[in-house]
Amino acid sequence: MRQPALPTILLAIMPELPEVETVCRGLAPHLEGRTLVQVLQRRANLRVPFPDGFCERLTGRRVESVRRRAKYILVHLDDGTVLIAHLGMSGRMIITPERPAAWGAHDHVVLETDAGTVVTFNDARRFGLMDLAMAETLAEHPLLRALGPEPLGNAFSGPVLAARLAGRMTSIKAALLDQSVVAGLGNIYVSEALFLARLSPTRIAATVSGAKAERLAAAIRAVLERAIAAGGSSLRDYRQASGELGYFQHQFSVYDREGAPCPGCSCDVAKTGGVRRIVQAGRSTFYCPQRQR
Repeated sequence: MRQPALPTILLAIMPELPEVETVCRGLAPHLEGRTLVQVLQRRANLRVPFPDGFCERLTGRRVESVRRRAKYILVHLDDGTVLIAHLGMSGRMIITPERPAAWGAHDHVVLETDAGTVVTFNDARRFGLMDLAMAETLAEHPLLRALGPEPLGNAFSGPVLAARLAGRMTSIKAALLDQSVVAGLGNIYVSEALFLARLSPTRIAATVSGAKAERLAAAIRAVLERAIAAGGSSLRDYRQASGELGYFQHQFSVYDREGAPCPGCSCDVAKTGGVRRIVQAGRSTFYCPQRQR
């Protein structure tokens, strides 16, 4: 019986860093150290065409590691080839102990290992993608070269964040969604991090420096670590590799809680309206106007 293994996020909501990290951790036990004995490409393209020789370059190769960069899954192979995968809006990986009796209409790429395990990339909307690169030039790949620092990496800190925000006259919310500023952040976790850091989403990004930048960098890290520990967030039918729902959505402080009391502050909902929702660049932002300045 098939069990969903990776995220499916509908309603045009992209999987964010915690969901992709959860996917990578779910894939690793099934792929690392295994040889890809058969690779099937069941259509010519997803968001973009598959590279030439896609199946041939993967078949027979041993998987060394499964890693994440921003919202990309990176599967490193023994000859230096790296499979780059992005889930798009509806992409998911389905792990099964053997080949199913028939492929589904949206089963686009199939990886079969020497253990008999089958990993199928299923993508109903076909907004995901897969590409190949070599490890030595991976950082210069067009999808990766402009990415900012990893928010969970050792190099990420308040001063680093402040430097990347310096001179930016957009809102701090918009700046944090820019993948060249910080890699992997999306709408949900930016709202949550700004709440934890007590910063208004409408604040000009360039004004976030010094202690404010320190607070924000720490908040980003804390929110992401909590979400990963909880297995990512479930927006409709996201699943972990185990098939279980992620539970971080039950820990949201402000996201999707318009009108609810603000946790951790004494605002009077009858007077303030509780958590507010505004629209920034077409995306919903949730925040507490009393706590966040």
